[in-house]
Amino acid sequence: MQLVRIVNDSLLYTNKEKRVESSTQPDVRPGGLVGVLAFAGIVAALMQTIVVPLIGDLPKLFNTSASNASWVITATLLAGAVATPITGRLGDLYGKRKMILICSIPLIAGSVVAATASSLMPMVIGRGLQGIGVGMIPLGISALRDLFPPEKLHSAIALMSSSMGIGGALGLPMAAAVAEHTSWRVLFWGSAVLSVAIAVLIWFFVPTTPVHNPGGRFDLIGALGLGVGLISLLLGVSKGGDWGWTSGSILGLFATTIIVLAAWGWWELSTDDPLVDLRIAARPQVLFTNGASIAVGFAMYAQALILPQLLQLPEATGYGMGQSMLAMGLWMLPGGFVMMTVSVAGAKLSASRGPKITLLLGTLVIAAGYGSSMFLMGTPWGLLIVTCICNAGIGLAYGSMPALIMGAVPPSATGSANSFNTLMRSVGTSISAAVVGVVLAQMSMDFGGHTLPTEAGFRTGLLIACGAALFAAAITTLIPARKVNPPVEMVAPQPVAKV
Repeated sequence: MQLVRIVNDSLLYTNKEKRVESSTQPDVRPGGLVGVLAFAGIVAALMQTIVVPLIGDLPKLFNTSASNASWVITATLLAGAVATPITGRLGDLYGKRKMILICSIPLIAGSVVAATASSLMPMVIGRGLQGIGVGMIPLGISALRDLFPPEKLHSAIALMSSSMGIGGALGLPMAAAVAEHTSWRVLFWGSAVLSVAIAVLIWFFVPTTPVHNPGGRFDLIGALGLGVGLISLLLGVSKGGDWGWTSGSILGLFATTIIVLAAWGWWELSTDDPLVDLRIAARPQVLFTNGASIAVGFAMYAQALILPQLLQLPEATGYGMGQSMLAMGLWMLPGGFVMMTVSVAGAKLSASRGPKITLLLGTLVIAAGYGSSMFLMGTPWGLLIVTCICNAGIGLAYGSMPALIMGAVPPSATGSANSFNTLMRSVGTSISAAVVGVVLAQMSMDFGGHTLPTEAGFRTGLLIACGAALFAAAITTLIPARKVNPPVEMVAPQPVAKV
């Protein structure tokens, strides 16, 4: 009888939990919500590629050196890397919707500053502000956990994740067309208009998200420590080729990285409200997913560095295809739509077999895409096939990683955990830029007074990316197998504060 009473009490408590949880679930229109958040992700990702057509013209536009002009790209990378974990944690503390709206402010301001810039420094400041807006992508993914029922979460996450690829793919041809036929300032005025549209759509169509840890405090010391450590690391990686890998500046940056991040880790383990809960990050499912994310980020970015060059180099080189910037963008464009299409199938696979299987399949497809490049490098159509295969794998991988992370962390850490995972991908892309840059610089030749990478250099870079994808697959096999359940764990509800 005692056992029967215990079971009955347990069932009554469970039913009460479900009633409380359902009563705090906001009213959601799934299609519109995913559409708005995906649009926000597309525009945020678009900011990463809109300056690509301007790279060659930036020194002339702002009367500066090519090395100084590269800060227009580096500033966005650094600002996004530092801001992403901070906005993620603030989303956990004060609500994801509120933080997505706040992220739209620097996106708008940065676009206006860049559009009106007449010298290098305002342009760099504007691009840095635009980089902060990237934080709305992991925030949007995390908001889906709060707003969607578990049975619909996999597909929503996959579509939101694919927005990053679509934004990057759309950015090249759009920016190239605008830069060729109008003023470069139109690119940034257009960005400002799109950013305002995002803020309006989020205000009207994204419901209020719950705060799962209303009594938590923001870890300012942790934010400063992580910011200094990340800036030192990414600056060293991105500028090593220009400043010299053995120069005092680069070695000093790497030494600073080690010292600061070690101190940051100690602080995060000792404080009650850490910016990033390293104990949660050390859980095998989170740890190995983040490890695979670095390798996937490396593999993803390699094609963005190599394939456009192959398409644009003169045919006289024997391996270049002589395409214009606009034509190059159009050849790369289908890859973004392949990513979006495949993400839907990946969501179904994650729901039926688990996101680990989807991630493993995605990494193997990426590796197959790079492997096929050894036979398809000779024509634009061949590179189109390579792009589509690689992006199919990226769509599978990117859609599964947030599901793996959210399946292993409590709701109170969803924003910071997803943002940290996004940061790991950014670290992978930065390392990819450095490694591929070194390979292409070392394996180069003189062509009409210009130094160009050789065909062997491009092939080597593609094979390294293939190896990175296979390494990601190996790490994925270490992720603990879990029984296929709804994509997030249902936990006992906590007091919810609305914002």
